[in-house]
Amino acid sequence: MSPNGPSRPLGRSDGRPLAARARLRARQGVHGAVHRAWEWIQRHGEITPETPGRRRFAYLGEGACIAFPVGAIYGEPWISIGDHTLVGTHVTISAGFVPGLDLGPDVIVRIGGSCSLGRGTHIVGHQSIEIGDDVFTGPNVYITDQNHTYGDLDVPIGRQWPENNPVVIGDGCWIGTGAIILPGTRLGRNVAVAGGAVVRGEFPDHAVIGGVPAKVLRSHDAEHGWRPPLRADPLMSLDELAALSVDGLEGLQILQDKLREQRRPAAPARDEGVLSEEAG
Repeated sequence: MSPNGPSRPLGRSDGRPLAARARLRARQGVHGAVHRAWEWIQRHGEITPETPGRRRFAYLGEGACIAFPVGAIYGEPWISIGDHTLVGTHVTISAGFVPGLDLGPDVIVRIGGSCSLGRGTHIVGHQSIEIGDDVFTGPNVYITDQNHTYGDLDVPIGRQWPENNPVVIGDGCWIGTGAIILPGTRLGRNVAVAGGAVVRGEFPDHAVIGGVPAKVLRSHDAEHGWRPPLRADPLMSLDELAALSVDGLEGLQILQDKLREQRRPAAPARDEGVLSEEAG
């Protein structure tokens, strides 16, 4: 008997046999090694202007990065990615039906500078997809300039010749999680697309669009401002928000409490609530 209490049997320091503790330490070691190896693979698998993969693209700008693991990327000679654009993991960017086709002299998929493409996004181009500068997408957005026709009633739709229609996405747009941008879409500047929207057609600058099919939910008029009007009383000032961000989890909890208080009174759902807040 130890003066400090009952002594532990030999081979037991935490109530478990020595062999069990050895297996636990080994498992923890393997766990750490796997995660360190995966971080190394991700870091060295990125496609950047400093890696050999850049040479396959029509242009891969300064500071641009395609995260690893990549999605299906082919037709690189007809793909241009601007400076400081970040492409998330599992993002597909393709030009043409399959690798190895000669698609002519012009760039088909052009992505501007300082964009951010969320993980799992698909950009599938055959004729022309132009994405402006400072465009952000949530995860799993789908953008294409081609669709199948269905006019021939005697031929399966998948076997009918597809039709192309160029897509243009203006500078500063935000495209929410799971949105689908169909052929012929033309978005103006600073258009917010709600998560899950199915978009086709032309939409003006400074609009909020959503739904299936997408329609304008809110727009900005030079004379009258936003219609319907934006909330007049902000939740907090930028200085207050900056102060909370410095406080870490405590500050985030204060912000969460303010949001909960704001939701308490019964009120009709606001259209901007459907916008996805998650990015890449």
